[in-house]
Amino acid sequence: MKSLLSRLSIDGFVLSMLLAVAIASLFPALGASGGVLHLDRITTLGVSLVFFFAGAGLSFANLAAGATNWRLHLLVQLSTFGLFPLIGLAFVLATDRVFPRDLLSGFFFLCALPSTISTSIAMTQLARGNVAGAIFNATLSSLLGMVVTPLLVNLYMHTGGGGGSLIEQFIKIAEQLFLPLVLGQIARRWIAGWIARNKKLVTLSDRTVIVLIVFNAFADSAAAGIWSNYGWGTLAQTALLTAGLLAIALTVTTLIARRAGFNTEDEIAGVFCGSKKSLAVGVPMAKLLLGNVPLGMIVLPLMFYHQLQLFVCTLMAKRYAARPVIAVQPNLISTPPQAD
Repeated sequence: MKSLLSRLSIDGFVLSMLLAVAIASLFPALGASGGVLHLDRITTLGVSLVFFFAGAGLSFANLAAGATNWRLHLLVQLSTFGLFPLIGLAFVLATDRVFPRDLLSGFFFLCALPSTISTSIAMTQLARGNVAGAIFNATLSSLLGMVVTPLLVNLYMHTGGGGGSLIEQFIKIAEQLFLPLVLGQIARRWIAGWIARNKKLVTLSDRTVIVLIVFNAFADSAAAGIWSNYGWGTLAQTALLTAGLLAIALTVTTLIARRAGFNTEDEIAGVFCGSKKSLAVGVPMAKLLLGNVPLGMIVLPLMFYHQLQLFVCTLMAKRYAARPVIAVQPNLISTPPQAD
């Protein structure tokens, strides 16, 4: 069983989220907001802790090493915040009467998110690509996402009927995401060594917070009766939508990189950074931006996409790594692995 899960790139983190969904569906009162565990309050503090550690793990020396490759930056950022949202908006408008509205909202939210950090870097490293470029673009994407993602979500909510104050959203993000990130970077000079020695503990804390947010989101959805309106067909639709989105993203970024004459190392960084979406940023941001609605259907596409991108990109990275090369780049990764 363990070997099968390993081949499918399914780790304990994914299994923990699935278990949280199952328990939340059976016992919604346990994890619902204002419920027995008061997860809505616990996760608010937990999110700030996640971004504090993320800020403390950022190395500006590594960022500077990949800052000059502007063509790679354009590919990654335009794919993340241009191509994805356009695909999402077009699909939502074309299938508004075909798929459930809540599912389409989750699909567009997925498209509006920034790229991952540690996963993009790790896949680029495994594939022997431009690691410095991956570090710069994955980090830049996360920072831009704190501004661009709320703007895109606000656009969708206006066209789709709903949404809250954009100013209020920015204030929440500044308080719970950006400020802890800055404080973490300030504290880096004192705690960087501790973080390096305790990477497993930091990763465990990050993942625990995300699992608790997923538990809270699905418990709220179950308590609101949202799952009684959808069956197993919704899961099949979600899998189909996310698989199609990943296929389009990988195909388009690869074609653009090759048409633009990228070398293989830059192509690898562009494809992996430009096709991923961050679970670590997405789940807390859903809570901040859309916390007034049951979030189960909002985060469901993101959970599917997270697993698909791990599985497919691992296979791609191994194929890239099998190519003959003259030299291998040194490992530039210094940030602790995040649950993204």
